[in-house]
Amino acid sequence: MRFVLDTSIFVNPEIRGKFGDSPTEAMRAFLGYAEKLFGRIEFYMPPGIYREVMHFVDEEELLPEVELYIIKKPPNVHDIKIPAFVVYELIDDIRRRIDKGLRVAERAVREGVIETDNVDRIIQKLRRNYRKALREGIVDSKEDFELILLAKELDATIVSADVGILTWAQKMGIKWIDAANFREVLEGLVDKLGEGKNL
Repeated sequence: MRFVLDTSIFVNPEIRGKFGDSPTEAMRAFLGYAEKLFGRIEFYMPPGIYREVMHFVDEEELLPEVELYIIKKPPNVHDIKIPAFVVYELIDDIRRRIDKGLRVAERAVREGVIETDNVDRIIQKLRRNYRKALREGIVDSKEDFELILLAKELDATIVSADVGILTWAQKMGIKWIDAANFREVLEGLVDKLGEGKNL
């Protein structure tokens, strides 16, 4: 059984809280589960995701376990085949988001013409709404795409709280677990191993 892990498990405050108060504590708690499951379950991260996570944690506090229990592997981008429908859907999704972003900008301009005293507030609102219109629910980074490709290559389960990653995992037929439930999944796996059941 293989899992491909996303940054959100250790960085997103709502998700991380199930493992620890800080990213380092969350990673340490996860590594405790990984140790118990060692040899039966494999945990992967693409290099870009690994670098992101290591930016938030105290790596020295987590050595050598982090190196032992998390396998760093890039996807084989030259041999993985992606169905054409995925590209069609991505293009269609980007076009819809650009149109949505344009409408957000138009509303902000209209508000600015009426409320010229609140320009900074209007710009902040524009940025927040524009980012939401264009980036929410889409794979918007090379690291996210690597995560999806690696899971496809390994026939592994993605663990993430990122709506875009989970949406595209579903479209591509990749198994996934919402990171909000990951600690419970790990506890269940540890219990099954303790009972001598095969996974």
